[in-house]
Amino acid sequence: MYGAIEAGGTKFNLAVCDESLNIIHQKQIPTTTPEETMAGVFEFFEKYPVEKMGIGSFGPIGVVKGSDEYGHILNTPKTAWKNFPFLQAMEEKFPVPTAWTTDVNAAAYGELKKGAAQGKKSCLYLTIGTGIGGGLVLDEQVFHGASHPEMGHIFIKRDPADTYKGTCPYHHDCLEGLAAGPSIEARTHIKGQNLPADHPVWDLQAYYLAQALVNYTLMVPVEKIVLGGGVMNQDHLLGKIRQSFLKQMNHYVEIENIDDYIVRWGLPNQSGIIGALLLAADL
Repeated sequence: MYGAIEAGGTKFNLAVCDESLNIIHQKQIPTTTPEETMAGVFEFFEKYPVEKMGIGSFGPIGVVKGSDEYGHILNTPKTAWKNFPFLQAMEEKFPVPTAWTTDVNAAAYGELKKGAAQGKKSCLYLTIGTGIGGGLVLDEQVFHGASHPEMGHIFIKRDPADTYKGTCPYHHDCLEGLAAGPSIEARTHIKGQNLPADHPVWDLQAYYLAQALVNYTLMVPVEKIVLGGGVMNQDHLLGKIRQSFLKQMNHYVEIENIDDYIVRWGLPNQSGIIGALLLAADL
């Protein structure tokens, strides 16, 4: 039996599965304090004879094995979790082999193996919701280097007509600051799901997201880009992003089939937990 945690800033998604990756039980608990949330995590997994574990956590996290920061949540805006030794807390309670990565890296792996990027060896996954985060799989392996990807915080060209300062507490007008869900509501004073498809904010949103995808494509030419998160629930947005991508790329890199290159997630709201289960199974 395998266990998995998709640890998000708002909620923890917990699951156990059998060796055929059939989910036996799944539960969500709110992300509050480490003491309270971890007590719920321990209570959930104590009921099951878990042999391996996969964890995908909100970040930034320490991913370099052997470093003092490995297994820790680092400089997160969620101050109660800053420098929390997440992996160590789990391994002390459940001393089993454990895979450790970011929540978006786990989601990228889930999409590659079971979702919209099945059959590929590489993909980039970008979640666009309350924040923006990206995960990367190359040669069917989750990518870590000296750290992990922080795709939501790249700097992009501001639209000349856009005077909004941005929501990111660190950079203000990075990609997350200009294109995450809260930026839509801050500009329009209306929640994104209540805006009509022809509202001009969607063209601005597509411009920023497409610009980021052009940058990612030029740096890491993966076989497929998968977009997920609450903002991507707008059916019309994907087409706008594809059109803006082609316009901004301007044929510098030829994309054979844009509809097959930039796609929406195949495992809505399940990419991360399924990816974490798959990472556990691979141990």
